[in-house]
Amino acid sequence: MAGGGRASRPPRGDRDLRRWLADSTPVAAGGRAILLQIADPVVGAGVRRHSDFARRPQQRLAHTLMFVSAVVNGTAADAAVATAFVNRAHRPVAGADDVDRQRWVAATLFDSARSAHARFGDPLSDDDAERVLAAYAPIATALRVPSDGWFDSVAAFDAYWERTLPTLHVTDDARSIVRDLLHPRSAPLWVRAAMPLVRIVTVGMLPGALRAQYGFAWGPREQRRFRRTLRLVRGVRALVPGWALRLPGPLLLRAMHRTAARYARRT
Repeated sequence: MAGGGRASRPPRGDRDLRRWLADSTPVAAGGRAILLQIADPVVGAGVRRHSDFARRPQQRLAHTLMFVSAVVNGTAADAAVATAFVNRAHRPVAGADDVDRQRWVAATLFDSARSAHARFGDPLSDDDAERVLAAYAPIATALRVPSDGWFDSVAAFDAYWERTLPTLHVTDDARSIVRDLLHPRSAPLWVRAAMPLVRIVTVGMLPGALRAQYGFAWGPREQRRFRRTLRLVRGVRALVPGWALRLPGPLLLRAMHRTAARYARRT
């Protein structure tokens, strides 16, 4: 890890990097990121006890996507709104200010974005991975990780990742969250219709040891289904124009500001 110069946005002239960051492909790995986050028992307990996951299981995923879009791609004002929401939500949660936990949350977002692009379309070159890692530093600092608490190289990140994965422990809190997230009972019909695809992608992208801790059935049949699903998603993504892949970001920012306005009217 290294000094605070990492906590900055991509230069405006770095058009390729900004297009990569605006691409919505990492949305496919949003569920994976949440399952990795809550495999830390403190994070899992906080989410379970201080959210309405059972009633609105997709809310954390939507808010996570809004937060990432605002901090990485939005204006300074967008980032400030998103950060204020996160700070307010974390205020009553025990352990929410723990730097190690918040670093882990930010790390899952970078690794899941990298994994989604590797599996679905645009794998990062070594140089690009370093630039994307730097671009994700504001996520960590928005979560109150000190600016020298992020990673100064992908090698340092990967060493941390490999060191941290064996320390995770899936609790009953985490399993309960996963049931609500992957088997929603009150979600809109179109969400429930998409859940078989979401489940196979989410579970298939998890590290094998963590998948086993969650108790997901996984054998040759599930692996074949996962490979077929990857081919399908890659094929569909290849047909989608770039502007459409970047469209969810502005829509998420608009939804975030609507939520902020509703909150302001109530307070």
